[in-house]
Amino acid sequence: MLDKSIPYAEIWMYRERELPVVEKTLPEGFRFELYQEGDELEWAAIETAVAEFDDETKAIAYFNEKFAPYPKELKQRMFFVTDPAGEKVGTCSAWWKKTPDGTRYPLVHWVAVKPGYQGKGLAKAMMTQTLKLLQNLETTSPIYLHTQTWSHPAIRLYQTLGFEITDKNLDGSPNPEYDKAIAILAELEKST
Repeated sequence: MLDKSIPYAEIWMYRERELPVVEKTLPEGFRFELYQEGDELEWAAIETAVAEFDDETKAIAYFNEKFAPYPKELKQRMFFVTDPAGEKVGTCSAWWKKTPDGTRYPLVHWVAVKPGYQGKGLAKAMMTQTLKLLQNLETTSPIYLHTQTWSHPAIRLYQTLGFEITDKNLDGSPNPEYDKAIAILAELEKST
């Protein structure tokens, strides 16, 4: 769940593609499933549940704009975690982003676990699955991840997996919110 009680600042993180990935397994009864046609509704429900979108209609509109044009890639790169009853409770994508000069970079995209399932190791297992997938599908390095201060608990997880916060945007330009983000994170660290 996003912590919208603190100021927002954009954060870019990176991890060298070649770094080893120590795979984390899902808890017993949970499993991974790749995207199938119609799962956009599940994706929208999960992303709305963690407050990335105000409602599922906005989530579906985003999905249709950013993901739907790539049906083949969706079936290889977007996956879900299902609980023992078969409910989709988490999602993540091994995606990519292009810079204005056309360079394509691997991107961990839209990591989310429904409230009630957080703290069970699902996000860590999804992240290692995503990193391994990006190592197999992409050739450029580093792997990027876009996040925000509202996701501060997840940032700590990303750091344990080898990601570092950078003061640059994906295209190499300075991130104007870097100093603000670092100050917010430092303040949160002091209060814990």
